[in-house]
Amino acid sequence: MNPPRVFISYSHDSAEHKEWVLEFATTLRNRGVDAILDQWDLQPGDDLPHFMETQLASSDFVLIVCTDKYVEKANSGEGGVGYEKMIVTSTLLSRIDSNKVIPIIRQSGTNETPTFLKTKLYVNFSNDSEVEYSLDELLRVLLNSPLYEKPEIGKNSFKPMGGSKPDRVADGIKAVMIAVSDTYDSSSEPFVWFPHILKRTTMRRLTFDKYFRLALEQGLLHRSGGQIWIQEEGIKYLEKHNIIE
Repeated sequence: MNPPRVFISYSHDSAEHKEWVLEFATTLRNRGVDAILDQWDLQPGDDLPHFMETQLASSDFVLIVCTDKYVEKANSGEGGVGYEKMIVTSTLLSRIDSNKVIPIIRQSGTNETPTFLKTKLYVNFSNDSEVEYSLDELLRVLLNSPLYEKPEIGKNSFKPMGGSKPDRVADGIKAVMIAVSDTYDSSSEPFVWFPHILKRTTMRRLTFDKYFRLALEQGLLHRSGGQIWIQEEGIKYLEKHNIIE
């Protein structure tokens, strides 16, 4: 992967600030970023507007180092900072994504940015003791190496009703077991009579016989003549389906 090309915009507030920006740009280059800085790339006699236009337009990211003076100059459109603002807000943003413009907070005690950057998230470099944390946050964006990788979306676990048929067998067996359970409620014996169960269901006789036979085969019920005994598996079935508590 080619290193990201990053243009650094700042104001020449003081010698100390220029030195900080130079060290900042040097660190970025040492960490795999092609940082573009006027202190390296602009020579006496070069055309300032042409330099800004070409470098801004060819960059993958633009880092705006915000200080009180930078904010003041950008908002009033003064000097080189004002010219860069004009390019960033018009020509440049028509060529690259607006989220490629990243404010860098350098001033202490405030996080003010130029008006045209008010809605953007920034990276705070105002605390020198936490510069490595700030660098890590910035570099992960520039190098497309997020701390957390967004997981893939899983498959839909639901099926449309039209694509899944009702389980008539399970429903039929459940209806039989409900009838058996209701019949037990009125019986004082450890068994119930088959004709009494038939009175507890609204199913047709042949349909009932079909699902009753399946309940026998699954070991839920036991038949001895006309006597019907509920088995241990049948008790578990009734509990599982909340037919009995």
